[in-house]
Amino acid sequence: MAPPPHPRRQRPHWSHLGAFALALAAVSIWSTRVTREPPSPWSAPEPTRPLEARLTSVPLDGHRPYVPMRGGVPAAAPLPLRELARMEDRQDWRGIASAYLLAGDARQALNYLGNAAASPDVDSDRAVALALAHAGASEQTALDEALAVLEDVLREQPDHPQALWNHALVLRNLDLPLLAADAFDAVAKLGEPGWSAEARTHAGLLREQTLARGRAWKQAFAATQDLMADSNAPLPLKEAANLPGIVRLAFYDAVRAAPSKDAALRLLPLADTLDRAYGGGTVLHATVTRVAARDFQKREPLARDYARSVRGRTPFPPAFLETLRRSGEDDLYVGALGYELTAGRPVDVAVFARAADGLGDPWFHLIAERERANQEVRDGQWWKAEARVREALRTCAAERLDYRCADLHAWLTDMYLGELHRPAEAHAHALRGWQLAKKQGEWQQERLFLQELAQVARFHHVAPTASAYFRESLARVPDDRTQLNYVHRNLATLAWMDFRVDEARQHLEQSMESGLPLGLNGAGVLADLARFGPMPGAADALSRALSGLRQGQARPGERALLDSIQGEFELERDPTAGRALLRSVLTQAEQWPGDVYARRAQARASAALISDAGRTGAFVEALALAGRQFQVTEVPERCVLAVSVQHERTLAVARGPSGAVHGDFTQTRTAPLGQDASGLVPPALQEALRGCEQVQVLAPPPVNGLPRLLPPDIAWSYRVGHATVGPLPPVDSGEHLVVSNVDTPAALGLPRLPPMSHPPGEDARRVMLEGARATPSRVLEAMATATEVEIHTHGVFSPELSDASLLMLAPEQDGRYALTANQVRAHGLSKAPLVFLAACGAARTAPFPHESFSLPVAFLDAGARAVLAATVDIPDTAGRFFNDVRERIHAGALPSVALRDERQAWLQASPGDRWVHDVLLFE
Repeated sequence: MAPPPHPRRQRPHWSHLGAFALALAAVSIWSTRVTREPPSPWSAPEPTRPLEARLTSVPLDGHRPYVPMRGGVPAAAPLPLRELARMEDRQDWRGIASAYLLAGDARQALNYLGNAAASPDVDSDRAVALALAHAGASEQTALDEALAVLEDVLREQPDHPQALWNHALVLRNLDLPLLAADAFDAVAKLGEPGWSAEARTHAGLLREQTLARGRAWKQAFAATQDLMADSNAPLPLKEAANLPGIVRLAFYDAVRAAPSKDAALRLLPLADTLDRAYGGGTVLHATVTRVAARDFQKREPLARDYARSVRGRTPFPPAFLETLRRSGEDDLYVGALGYELTAGRPVDVAVFARAADGLGDPWFHLIAERERANQEVRDGQWWKAEARVREALRTCAAERLDYRCADLHAWLTDMYLGELHRPAEAHAHALRGWQLAKKQGEWQQERLFLQELAQVARFHHVAPTASAYFRESLARVPDDRTQLNYVHRNLATLAWMDFRVDEARQHLEQSMESGLPLGLNGAGVLADLARFGPMPGAADALSRALSGLRQGQARPGERALLDSIQGEFELERDPTAGRALLRSVLTQAEQWPGDVYARRAQARASAALISDAGRTGAFVEALALAGRQFQVTEVPERCVLAVSVQHERTLAVARGPSGAVHGDFTQTRTAPLGQDASGLVPPALQEALRGCEQVQVLAPPPVNGLPRLLPPDIAWSYRVGHATVGPLPPVDSGEHLVVSNVDTPAALGLPRLPPMSHPPGEDARRVMLEGARATPSRVLEAMATATEVEIHTHGVFSPELSDASLLMLAPEQDGRYALTANQVRAHGLSKAPLVFLAACGAARTAPFPHESFSLPVAFLDAGARAVLAATVDIPDTAGRFFNDVRERIHAGALPSVALRDERQAWLQASPGDRWVHDVLLFE
C-alpha cells in the first residue's frame, strides 16, 4: 500500500536555518561574558534576528526584530571551534547546543543537550532543537514532540518566558491560531522589552484574522436563513461566491420551499452564482428550472408543509412522507428523508438512495452513497462501506464538490477510528478534510475536523497535541454548552491517560455541569476514577450516559463495552455485582471477535478482573483470566508468566518449574509505560522462573510487545492468541523465502543493506526475492506457500502512515513500496511459516491499550507459527544474528532457547551490542 502523501504544512518560520551561522557573534559575546576573557574579534550581533524561536541564554535572548530569510540562503560561517572547545572544557552543554542551533545543526544541538542536567531552560532549548531537527522529516511529529516538552516546562514553571514564546510558535505552526494568540498574550503580560510588544502584535493578528473568517461564515449562514421563509429576502450572491458550501445547503431548501413558479425562478441568479463557484456547469440552474415547471397548485401546499417542519425542526409525519413519495415531487421527498436521517429517525436507506440518485445532481448522489455505506456498516459489511466511500471521494474530487468531499473525509475518519481502529489512515483523512474546510472557509467544518484530529492524536497517545486541538475547537464557540461538554469530557480522558487524576476529575465536573450526557469517553473515565474514591453525582451521571448510549441500534460489541464500563464502576461499590457483570462481558465479547467495540470491551473487562484478582490474592484466577484473553483454554501448569497493567495497577503472576504460583500486585504506578517493560516483573518472580527451559508470557496490551520484560538469561516469548487448525507442517517441509538486497525507492534515501551472506552448503528450499523483484505483491504471494520467511530490509515506524512498523520494499508499477501490517493480516500464510523480520523496529507498535497491533502480531494472525523481530533500530550486520538463531532452531533448539542462547553468545563477543536485548519472539 502506498503511503498517503505527507501534507505540506507551511514550514515554520523558526526553521529558516540558512542565516543561523550569521548570529554566531552572539555566541562569542556570551562566552566572553561567562569566561571574562578579552573581547572576541567577532563582529557585533546583527540588528535583526534570523531565528524566530527564543533560546534561554541571556545574551542570546535580547530582543531584536525577526526578519525571515527570503530568496537564497547565504553561505554559513564556520563554527568558532576555539570557543566551542572552551565551552566543552567547562561542560557548558547548553552553550554548545545554542551555537549549533544558530549554525543550523539542530541534531548536534540535541546531542549536546542530552548531556546537560535537566532544567526548564534546557528543555525549552530542547523543544526548539526537536522542531528544527525533525523539520525535514515529519513536521507533525516535530511539533508534537516540541509541544509535549514545552507543556512539561510550563507545568513546572508557568511564567517561563522562552518556553511561553516557543509554545506560542508551536501552536501557531500547528495552525491553532486562537490558542497561539492566548499564548502570545501570556508572553505580553510579562512586560519584557521588545518581546512583549512583538507578542501583542502576533496575538492581535492571529485572533483578528481567525475571528474574521468566523464572522464571514456566520454572516453567510445568517444571510441564508430567510430564504425559505421570505420569498423577497435578498439573495446572498456575494456569500455564495465566497462560501458556496453553506449557501448551497440553504439554496436547496429555498428551492423546495418556493411557493410559486416566480418564487422559484427568482433563485436563478443564486443558482448561477453557485454553479460558477463550483467550476461551471448548469446543475443548479437546471434544478431551478425543473422545479419552476412543476404544477404549483399541487406542489404549493406540500412545499408549505415541508418548510413548516424544517423551520420548526419537527419530525415529518409518516403520512406526509408517503404523500411526498406519491406526489412525484422528488426533491421534496429527498429533502424530507434527508432530515429524518440526520435526526437519526428510521428511514429506508435504499428508497432514499434511489430517490436521491434520481435527481441527477452529484451532490445528492454523494449523500446517497454515504447513507448506503452507513447501512453497510450497520450490516457488518464495513469493507463494502469503505470501498464505496473511497470511490465516492474520487467522484467528489472530479465534480469539485469540496464541501461534500470534506464530509466524506469525516466519514472515513470516523470509520477508521471507531470501526476499524486504524488511526494512521484516520489521520490522513482528517487532515485532508481540515484542509478542504479551511480552503472553503467552512468555519463549522473546520471546528469538527479539529475534533477529529484531536481524537486521532488521542488514539496515538499524543496527549498534548490532542488537548490543543480540543481546546482550539472550544475557543471557536466558547459559550456553546454542547461543545463545553464534549471538550471537557475528552480533556478528562487525556488527563487520565497522563495520570493527572485531579485534573481529570476537574474536567469531568465541568462536563457534568453542562447537564448533558458524558458520552462514551466520559463514562469510561468516570468508571476509572471510581478507583480513587467517590465523586459527587458520579453514579447519576454514569447512569444517564449509559442509558443514552444504549438507546437506538447499538451493536452487540457496543453493548458489551457499555456493560464493561458499568461493571468497572460497580466493582468499586458492589464487588460481587461488578464481577458478575464483567464476566458476562467476556462471554458477550467472545461472540464477536471481529468487532472493535467487542475487543475493547474484552480488554477493559479482563484488565479489571485480573487486577481485582491480584488485589485479593487470587493469583491462579488471574492466570486463568490472562489465558482466556489469549484464547488459551488450559494455562500451562509450569513455566508461565502473566503480566497485566491497568493504568495505576500492575500485576505479575509466575508459575515456576515446580508449578508453585507467585504473585505481586501494586497500585502505585504514576506514569504511562515507557519503551520497555523492565521493572514490571519483580526480582523474586524472575528468580522463580530461572529453572524453566522456556517461559510463555501472557501479557495483554499495553505490555505485549515491549522488550526487556525478563533478564537475558531466561528463554521466553510472548504468547499471541490466534486460531490454529490441525498440526503444523515441519519447518523444513516447504520453501525458505529470503527477501534481501532490496531496491527501495531512491527518493527515500535509504542506504542499501550489504548483501546477505548465506550459511555454507546448498539450500534447495531457498527462494530469493531481491532487488527490484522484491515488491510487496511478490513478497505476499511468495509468503503464502513458504514454511520459513526471512525479510532483510529497512523498517520504518510512522504513526502518520501506519499503526505498526512498515517494511520498505521495491516499488510496484503504481509506486507502492511499503508492506504494512494490514496487508499481511489480509493474506493467509497457509504453511504456518517461521518468520524472521531483520528490519529496524519491525516489532514496534502503536500504544493501543486494548489490542496489540504490530507486524509480528499481523504475521501470527495470518497464520505464522512464530516471529522474531526487533523493537529498535538494528545495525546492517544484524542479518547474521537472525541467521544464527535460525541455524540453532534447525539444530533442534526451541525458538525461545535459540534466541536466548544466541543473544548470550552475541553479548559475550560484542558486549556493546545492546540492541540484541530488544529482539523479541512472538508465538
